[in-house]
Amino acid sequence: MQVEIWHNPACGTSRNALALIRHVGIEPVVVDYLRDPPDVARLRQAIADAGLGVRDAIRSKQPEYLALGLDDPGMPDDALLAAMVATPVLINRPFVFTPLGVRLCRPESAMVLDVLPPCDKPFAKEDGEVVIDAAGQRVR
Repeated sequence: MQVEIWHNPACGTSRNALALIRHVGIEPVVVDYLRDPPDVARLRQAIADAGLGVRDAIRSKQPEYLALGLDDPGMPDDALLAAMVATPVLINRPFVFTPLGVRLCRPESAMVLDVLPPCDKPFAKEDGEVVIDAAGQRVR
């Protein structure tokens, strides 16, 4: 199965999603989206394929969000998308793409399991929180 993740290694949620992908036996294509951001068309498609609105995929806690005036509720999606591509730290992460679908795995990295093959091996996140228990059942 081909899997791609838009990854930020400094982000715990992103690291845990990547670890879950690898845990099910898949080595994904890892895209450092901060260094190599998607173009507007790809970002728009990723957001749509994940079933989200543009505002759902923007990191509103970043200082750049307010600095660029992106909190204006009247700002059109095209302007938000352009800002996200120009300042990729504004793109929420991690986005994961598989043949089973696209997910923005936030706020919970375990959302990646929705688009991966089943796994019955136990898994705990880097903070020790159990995601797949000893019986192979998803906890969250």
